[in-house]
Amino acid sequence: MTGWLPIALLAVPLLGALLLLLVPEVLRPALRTYGLILSGVTLALALVMVATFDHGQATRLQFTVDQPWIPGLGLRLHLGVDGISLPLVVLTALLTFLCFGYLSWGRPRTPSRFLGNRPRALVFTLLVLEVGMIGTFLALDLLLFFVFFEIVLIPMFFLIGIWGGAGRRAASIKFILYTLLGSVVMLLGLLLVWTQTGTFDMARLAAAHGAGMSRSVQILAFVAIGVGLAVKTPMWPLHTWLPDAHTEAPTVGSVLLAGVLLKMGTYGFARIAIPVLPEGATAVAPWLGAFAVVGIIYGALACLAQRDLKRMIAYSSVGHMGFVLLGFATLTPTGINGALFANVAHGLITGLLFFLAGAIKDRYHTADMPSLGGGMLATMPRLGSVLTFAAIASLGLPGLAGFWGEMLALFGAFQPASGLPRALFLTYMVIGGLGAVLTAAYFVLMLSRVTHGRPPGVVDQQQTPPSGETPDERPVAPLGSDESLAEQAAIATLETEQAQRGIRVDDLRSYELAAWTPLVVLIVLFGLWPGLLLSLTTPAVQTLLGALP
Repeated sequence: MTGWLPIALLAVPLLGALLLLLVPEVLRPALRTYGLILSGVTLALALVMVATFDHGQATRLQFTVDQPWIPGLGLRLHLGVDGISLPLVVLTALLTFLCFGYLSWGRPRTPSRFLGNRPRALVFTLLVLEVGMIGTFLALDLLLFFVFFEIVLIPMFFLIGIWGGAGRRAASIKFILYTLLGSVVMLLGLLLVWTQTGTFDMARLAAAHGAGMSRSVQILAFVAIGVGLAVKTPMWPLHTWLPDAHTEAPTVGSVLLAGVLLKMGTYGFARIAIPVLPEGATAVAPWLGAFAVVGIIYGALACLAQRDLKRMIAYSSVGHMGFVLLGFATLTPTGINGALFANVAHGLITGLLFFLAGAIKDRYHTADMPSLGGGMLATMPRLGSVLTFAAIASLGLPGLAGFWGEMLALFGAFQPASGLPRALFLTYMVIGGLGAVLTAAYFVLMLSRVTHGRPPGVVDQQQTPPSGETPDERPVAPLGSDESLAEQAAIATLETEQAQRGIRVDDLRSYELAAWTPLVVLIVLFGLWPGLLLSLTTPAVQTLLGALP
């Protein structure tokens, strides 16, 4: 009765994109709200799916559609969701809606500033991108999954290449080459599964738990499929396209790339690689864990060396996705639950971080942290406070969403599945714990550079401290004192000078508050009440692991 929901989730953005091609002149006056309305309807449909989902049967595929697609090849339009895919469908719809809101609500007098010089093309690109992202999480046919998995590459390529920064062309070409190469290898793995089993149906393959495939075939297929998924994740050392893509992408491109596209790779491990190829998963898991922990440490060290804020956040994704891969490598309910939770948490937190990085670059015309000079909490206290919140959420502060995924992944490594070397995974757990410490270090360093300290130009206007007394030893000036008034005057002078140089120091804007508040609320909600997600994923994960040794 509710089988129409997956079709509607795909049809709304797809028909919206087609209308932009068929009747562009009719829709041109409404471009500022067109994408917002369509993505809002899609989000509403996703929320209806959540409300009508049978949470007591999270292991069962629901809202299924199974119709012939290409009968000659035995391919079917098979769609549906369970407790693993439902949170990612909603996350995709939410982030796409917030991106359209960010574009539509900002600065009505200068729409080209936000929609660019090709507003119709930008709305079309984002709608097609939404179709591919949601379709990936709904697909229950291997080839259909591959088609949706590939659809997202073209709009993201144009999103980076047309609306990106100065190095957009090189970044977009690097993105498409890496991801296409990984996809070719993944397709070979999917075809190998089909030749051994005679079906592309993911539900049947997962229920069979590798029956009909020898151990060597499973290992080969797992490696091939895993390489394709690892490029999109991205896993070290297949990550090198990511920093350039994030640095050059426009704000909404970075938000969707980090918030959703990376999750498509990790989702493939949970939906295809592990349940369909259980013996291959057991054989490759120690290697997967090794690449994961190297990525955690490498990502953290790379973040410590970055000057560009967007590039630092991009490298942080390499580390965070390392925790996700480590959770999958444990092949335990605890570890995989942690990986799935971290998927959603990372999408919310890193999406917020890229929104903030875009807002800072919009004001200062640079994302170079030393050039920003610090003191944002003094000049823009609300924006600086939201940045501080997002940073401490990303470093895994208990009580916020970022904590649970990493903790559960490390806890899963403490007692991996039977058949896996426990001593090796204990080493992975220790290395991962060190990576969590380094994560806190680079976020604290970022905050010290951007939000804390005195704004540049303010210190120079303070009175020189008495001989023998360091600035840190001076008492804080009481409110209303001459020294406090002098500091306020210095900040005002600095803001005037920045305005003359084209730097806007206006604090949190109304459209930014509207776009970011849902993310802040969900980060707190899932941090305080993780059972909201774990109650969905736990039963599905236990079914997924049913045949693993």
